[in-house]
This record gives sequence, structure tokens and C-alpha cells, in this order.
Amino acid sequence: MSFKDFLKNLPEVRTPLEKKLSFNTKLKWTIIILVAFFVLSNIFVYGLAGNALQEFETLAMILGTNFGSIISLGIGPIVMASIILQLLVGSKIINIDTSTEEGKKYFQGIQKLMVFFFVIFEALVYVLLKGLRAAPGYEWIVIIQLILGGLAIVFMDEISSKWGFGSGVSLFIAAGVSERLFKQAFQFIGKEGGQTVISLSGRIPVLIKSIIEGNTVGAALAAAALVVTVIIFLVVVWAQSLKVEVPLSFDRLRGYGIKWPLQFFYASVIPVILAAALIANLQLFARLAENYLGHATILGGFSGSQAVSGLAFWLGSTNLVHMLITTGGIAGKYLLQGATHILFFMIFSTIFAVFWVKTSGMDAESQAKNILSSGLQIPGFRRDERVLESILKRYVLPLTIMGGAAIGLLASAADLLGALVSGTAILLAIMIFYQFYQNIAQQHAVDMHPALRKFI
Repeated sequence: MSFKDFLKNLPEVRTPLEKKLSFNTKLKWTIIILVAFFVLSNIFVYGLAGNALQEFETLAMILGTNFGSIISLGIGPIVMASIILQLLVGSKIINIDTSTEEGKKYFQGIQKLMVFFFVIFEALVYVLLKGLRAAPGYEWIVIIQLILGGLAIVFMDEISSKWGFGSGVSLFIAAGVSERLFKQAFQFIGKEGGQTVISLSGRIPVLIKSIIEGNTVGAALAAAALVVTVIIFLVVVWAQSLKVEVPLSFDRLRGYGIKWPLQFFYASVIPVILAAALIANLQLFARLAENYLGHATILGGFSGSQAVSGLAFWLGSTNLVHMLITTGGIAGKYLLQGATHILFFMIFSTIFAVFWVKTSGMDAESQAKNILSSGLQIPGFRRDERVLESILKRYVLPLTIMGGAAIGLLASAADLLGALVSGTAILLAIMIFYQFYQNIAQQHAVDMHPALRKFI
């Protein structure tokens, strides 16, 4: 059996027989996957004696996980496999023609095989480097549970992509961010000594309490987080509305036409997910290496959950608004860190945007084929795929580069300004929900419930 035949026989979720699934079917499977995600995130690993990763809440949001649960690996294996394969294909180290159907299937097969490898590899790393410390004699039991949880996430992502409203990776991130966002805004209970007590940790209760007590610093910090969150929301929604519209006409229906929208964020939220996950995995492995070796490495050193040295520090971020309010100034070291954080996000978001567009069928050639197969053409030009492709190239690549850099800038700036949750996380959640809204509105404007259709 050849390698390609082996890839074709990897386990996968069956593709629906219908060309277009109904709104109710997609809604049902999306809810099932969402409920399963929350259930699994609250099933904790049996045999776990310690959890050195529980303080990394920002990493948990970006990786769509809850450290210590059976799905501690989250989307990490999926994202790492995607990043590495896109870099290998984009740099021509691996030569795969993703413009053909056979090439796309080959690419997806290799990616799935790499995902399985990273599920096993990361489960071993988490336990053997004592990020998740197993009780004596329970190491392999913990590893097997993590592998099973990782595989569950892989197939849940596939179910969501084929039977739901979109990517399971995006769904898991949005679900985790939404949960933590609600807690950060409204939480007023907590645990002390194993007992549930009143603990005003949510920013809105803290703001009210600080105003009553005359605590100006506490009120300013709480208000700043709320204001920054609102500003980020408004800016992202506005930026999502920016687009270039290519006029098209039906070749068989004279006088009728539509506009083909090309969004400013052409590659959507995927590039910033990959860039944020790359930093998250770097910080994670830096912490695991420090725990295992007993000292900081070039990857980074930590004080609590905060990186204080190495790559993890210089690529990470610090809440500059919080520092300005509490200390009255910002140290030059943290301004330089902010600059490297912004540069990293802009550069890698742009790189991942270009690779994603080329490998996901969003390039000018694929779009030209889609337009012609839909019976459309650009008015004033002859019906030729090469002509249409040359016209689309004027827009696709510039939008990909500018959109990738812009979303990287927006995400990194949001990190530095601070919000109710990580700036990157809230940016991802807003864009993911907006993308889900657009997909539902465009694909299911007819078959959804009348009341919901009116709302959409």
C-alpha cells in the first residue's frame, strides 16, 4: 500500500451525502459539539497530582482548553500541524500542488497524520516535563487520557466543519473566551479554602465597589478594562465591514448582476489564531522546560504566570494601561517588548494569511473558477478564466497582505492595552462570532425559523 493510499484510509468523519445541509441539522450538531466541549472541559484527568499550567488562563483560551481536564491538549495539535505544514509547503520544502483536488486531499491527509503525531507528542511532553504532574505510577494512565481527549477534539472539529456551521477550532476558542469574558465582567463568587464565598472579582462589581469606597485607582483599572473591551469590539465590527466589491453579471440573464465581496480581512481570523497559538505554544514549552530543568532557558523564564525573560518575554505582552495607572509611567523595557510583540504579530499574521489563502482555495485562480461555475462574469470582459483570474489578482493578494498585517496589529495592540480577557482572545471571539453570523445569514436566509430569520 502506497503512502497516499495510507493517508486515504486514516479515520475520518463521514461527509454528509446532501450537497447542502439544512439550518436545523447544522444547528443540532453545533449545539451537540458545544455541549460536549463544555462537558469534557469539566472532566478532570484521573491520577493527576499537580497542575503547573492552571495559571496560564490566556494560553488556555487561545488553545481552546482547560488545563487539567481530559481535553488539556485543546486545539494545540491541530494548530501546530497546520502551522508546520503550511510553512513547509509555502517554502517548497514539501512540494504539494494545492490548486488541484488531488493535491488538496494529499495536503489534508498529511495534516491529519501530523495532528495525530502532535496529539501523542504533546501528551507525552505535558506529563514527562511535569506540566501536568501525574501521581507515582499513573504517568501512562494520564498520558492515555490526554491522547483520548486530544483525539476527541480532533474529531469534534471535523464534525463541526462537515456537519455544523463552521470550524470547530473557531467554535472552541469562541466558547472558551465567552465563558471567561462573562466571568471577568460579572463574577462575584469564588472559592477560599474549598468554600464558596462572596468574592467581587468581576470588573463591573469591582467598579461599583471602588466608586462607593472612593478607591480611584481600583475604579480606574476596572473602568479602563471595560472601556478598552468596548473600543476593541467597535473597531473590529467596523473593520469587518470594509470590503472591495467586484461587479458581476449573469451571462445568460442580461441586466441582472451582483457584487462579489472581498473582505478587507480576506483570510478572516485564521492568521491571528495561528500567530497567537505559536506564541502560546512557545510560552507553554518554555514553562515546561523551566519546570523540568529547574531553571530558565533561552525560551523563557517565568515569575508566576508572567514571562520575565527569554523569547517568551520579548514575544509576549504586558498590560501597559494597567502599568500607567498604577505606577504613573511605562518602563522602556516594556515599550520595547510591546514593539517586538506588535512586529511578531504583524509579520506572522501576514505570512499565515498568504499561506492560508493559497492552501484553502481562496486564491485568485480558485475564486475565478467558482465565479465562472456559478454562471457569472465581469461586465465588459470576455468569459475567460485567465482574464478573470488576472483581474482578481489585483485585489486578492493586496487584501491578503494588508488584512493579515492589520489584524496582527489590531490583536497585538489589544493585548498591550488590556481588556476583560486577553486582547487577542477577545478579538478572536468577536471575529469568530461575526463570521458565524455571516455564514448563517448567507447560507440559511430561507430555511431558518421566521423569528430567527427576522433577527438575523
